[in-house]
Amino acid sequence: MKRRKIMCLAAVGAAGALALAACSSSSTTGGGGGGAATGFDAGTTSVVNPSSHKGGTLAFASSAAIPDSTDPGNTYYAQMWNLTRLYTMPLMTYQSCPGSCGGHVVPMLATAPGTVSDNGLTWTYHIRPNVHFEDGTLVTSQDVKYAIERTFDRGKFPLGPSYWPSLLAPQNATCAKAMASGKTTGCYPGPYVDRSKNLMGLNAVQTPNSTTVVFHLAKPFADLNYVAAIPQSAPVPPNKDTGANYQLHPISTGPYMFQSYQINKQLTLVPNPHWNPATDPNAKQLPSKITLTFNVNPNDVDNRLLAGDIQVDLPGTGVQAAARAKILTTPSLKAQSDDPVSGFLWYTAINTHVITNVHCRIALEYAANKTNNQTAYGGPYAGGAIASTAAPPNVVGMKPFDLYEATTKPQGDLTKAKQELAACGKPNGFSTVMTYRSDRPKEVAVAQATQAAEARVGIKITLHGFPTASYSSQFAGVPKYMDSHGIGLATTGWAPDWPDGYGQFYFIADGNAISPVGNNNIAQLNDPVINNLLSKFATTTDATVRATYTDQINHQIMKDAAFLPTVYAKALLYRSPQLTNVYVQPYYGMYNYAVLGLK
Repeated sequence: MKRRKIMCLAAVGAAGALALAACSSSSTTGGGGGGAATGFDAGTTSVVNPSSHKGGTLAFASSAAIPDSTDPGNTYYAQMWNLTRLYTMPLMTYQSCPGSCGGHVVPMLATAPGTVSDNGLTWTYHIRPNVHFEDGTLVTSQDVKYAIERTFDRGKFPLGPSYWPSLLAPQNATCAKAMASGKTTGCYPGPYVDRSKNLMGLNAVQTPNSTTVVFHLAKPFADLNYVAAIPQSAPVPPNKDTGANYQLHPISTGPYMFQSYQINKQLTLVPNPHWNPATDPNAKQLPSKITLTFNVNPNDVDNRLLAGDIQVDLPGTGVQAAARAKILTTPSLKAQSDDPVSGFLWYTAINTHVITNVHCRIALEYAANKTNNQTAYGGPYAGGAIASTAAPPNVVGMKPFDLYEATTKPQGDLTKAKQELAACGKPNGFSTVMTYRSDRPKEVAVAQATQAAEARVGIKITLHGFPTASYSSQFAGVPKYMDSHGIGLATTGWAPDWPDGYGQFYFIADGNAISPVGNNNIAQLNDPVINNLLSKFATTTDATVRATYTDQINHQIMKDAAFLPTVYAKALLYRSPQLTNVYVQPYYGMYNYAVLGLK
């Protein structure tokens, strides 16, 4: 979603298939080198306590209810995508290793990355011939097709991403015309509208035999291997699908299966007797049982972690303030902790429709006190490093730069800010409005810090906070509201669905992605240079060229002064000494749940 000692090389070949070089031996899923790894941050570069020991109960806890769903077709949270690898096998996955190789996609249910036709419209995957569901039934390509069909029913599955409906070819000419006008996606209603009629009725996905699945796209899309790594491509047996209730017991193809599940209370997983480790090399089946307890007080979660009563905090977003202070001031506890880059960029979007003059926007960049903004997010450990770009460091092709002295003059450069105000015709400053999520203390603090810093050069900011539940649906995510209320600044954050420049930038910086509600391009950036580069990105298969697009887009966003970056997010994680095979999986920005064991 994450620089280090262990490197893998990835290249996208002419056929669009992601080819991967082998990682160094110490970066595998357990065993081998790395056994001596100890100390603070050891889990970000090495496998700590590698072991093949089996047994014990691995206990997770979460301070919240389950964030969305255990159904692999209806989830969009990193913690759940990480967790689903314990009971699903999508076509592709992220390699199980610490360091940079953990950001690369590799085959999971598929035997190899997808191969693409010369025109870029047809992708073919071959699945492993000897994978079984938990009941012993053989997995076939039709089970994969059915899993994709389910994602078209946004009524039953509104929480997961909608890549497949938007990428796959329309059902017929009428649907193609409708799609072109933006009225619908594909015209396929999903398999539930009329079960007998629509089951396996999606003609954009074909299964010429039991181990081959073919995807026909509406237009070329070079990143399909990344989409295939989202849990939605994990097979679902049609005769076991219970629609919205499937989350109560998804039929497993992974190392564990559901034993019991009380929604928002506790989930218990036990070993899947039909799982074959030879077909799933990026996962392990070590604990005898895995339990997940929800709605635990956040400080209690930390206390249980430190006491050894649980081993993992499910969300992977880091300990609370009290535990953080204890860990950082106690050498023995700090040595059992990791502080990884999470893959999130926290930033303030500068609305280009309200603050239209680029020099006025650049003045905001120079006048901001980046140190105070960092402090607002929790400081260097819990918040992250001061950000100076529109992409975090784990995005493929990201090269560091600093146009506005965020790292060299973190208190701000008021002289340059005043020069830019003069250039935009506002030498005495101007007034604008800033919005933020009022129930997020860090965003409240960064809004207040921004207000105070910008006032130093005469920029007067009025603050308006809104609750998270309606922030995107009614306020910051609604361009009409933003513009009509003169909101020039809005706190936000972003982590890409996959770690390349397209995954990072499309939704937050492409003019074509601006939507009337739930808009993620809060800056309303509609720069033809960026739009054109992203259009090329979608169809370009050469990895070297794609990396240059990432860098060019990153620079152009900052030249446009559409983002005021805050921090490259980090999370202080406590690494339980009871765990084996523990390390940060870079894509998820948290421990790799698929390989953990117990001493």
